[in-house]
Amino acid sequence: MSQLELLSEHRCHGGAQRFYRHASEEIGLPMRFSVYLPPQALAGENCPALMFLAGLTCSEETFMIKAGAQAIAAREGMILIAPDTSPRNANFPGDNESWDFGVAAGFYLDATEQPWCRHYRMHSYLTKELIPLLITELAVDAQRLGIMGHSMGGHGALVLALRHPELFKSVSAFAPIAAPIQSPWGRKAFSAYLGADQTSWENYDASALMQAQSSVPFPEGILIDQGLNDPYLAEQLHPELFALACKNLGQPLNLRQHEGYDHGYYFITSFIEEHLLHHKKQLSSS
Repeated sequence: MSQLELLSEHRCHGGAQRFYRHASEEIGLPMRFSVYLPPQALAGENCPALMFLAGLTCSEETFMIKAGAQAIAAREGMILIAPDTSPRNANFPGDNESWDFGVAAGFYLDATEQPWCRHYRMHSYLTKELIPLLITELAVDAQRLGIMGHSMGGHGALVLALRHPELFKSVSAFAPIAAPIQSPWGRKAFSAYLGADQTSWENYDASALMQAQSSVPFPEGILIDQGLNDPYLAEQLHPELFALACKNLGQPLNLRQHEGYDHGYYFITSFIEEHLLHHKKQLSSS
């Protein structure tokens, strides 16, 4: 019997856009996620898959509605997966008081502090529960899975890829929070979720994780796109720190900076095709 509850299904570019819910053991609450299955997958073909982690205030719907990725995924034969950005209905004090913390702001980590540690376990949820569930229930190819994300989700994608190269064979990001220890968003979230010991924060900081690598984790390269008209660039994102860590290690990084582009989905939809092709190339050689 399936563990997934299909909430809705929509025909899209010859494939199927689906929204699911399931009872999560890691989170201890129901969790939602979305999947786009291209026509090739519906016909039984084994397809590469790409997980997208969304940013602050977003949900499992945001990427699928706004990015315009399904047409490209249908053409290239790629499965798209978008989990939610945090637990819902934990009803902890203060979890819904600010847009950059709590609900829709899980930062893709495993909280260690009360009360957050009871439900805010997005890192383990994705790696230990959702991905195995997708492999079992939807025949996602475990050997051809990539990850990408935007802003808070770009942070999550880089961290998950660096910590779990056995799961993710390719990685890219749009405007990631690339050094959250240096970011007001990151410090606010980490101090509450992880406590005062900042050495534990380094487990969820992509720049610190890259600095700690002993060998090049993604020799075929990492792709990051950043808009230069992004209002959060100087204070919150710090891609230059991640670029420096990559340079010191010898990790190939294609950091593309775009005049005039900001932080939102008009920026993402402008370059989403190149990201999917980046992943398709690397996943096809896996």
